[in-house]
Amino acid sequence: MKSRFLVACALLLGTLSFGVSTGLADKQDRKREQHTLVREALQRGEVLPLVKILEIANQQVPGDVIEVELENKKEALIYEIKILTGTGRVREVKIDARTGAVVKVEDD
Repeated sequence: MKSRFLVACALLLGTLSFGVSTGLADKQDRKREQHTLVREALQRGEVLPLVKILEIANQQVPGDVIEVELENKKEALIYEIKILTGTGRVREVKIDARTGAVVKVEDD
């Protein structure tokens, strides 16, 4: 009886770990695909290089960049840049990746 329980537990754990690893693999594949799409858009000139985006962000909010994310929102690629100001405040600058237009500046 005890050995059946152990076998059942082992099968359950194996099934759970397979589901988790498959889900992680799918997520990693989607990330790779997104990175490839953004890289290709950059090469075609459809997206501004990160160096230019960071210049724009620092013009809006001087300080140290502590985080950068590229989000796909409503058919637009938006950079979200978190900046630590000289006063210790964290501000977030949202910039359209295609045009360089500042979408929003807010406290984080």
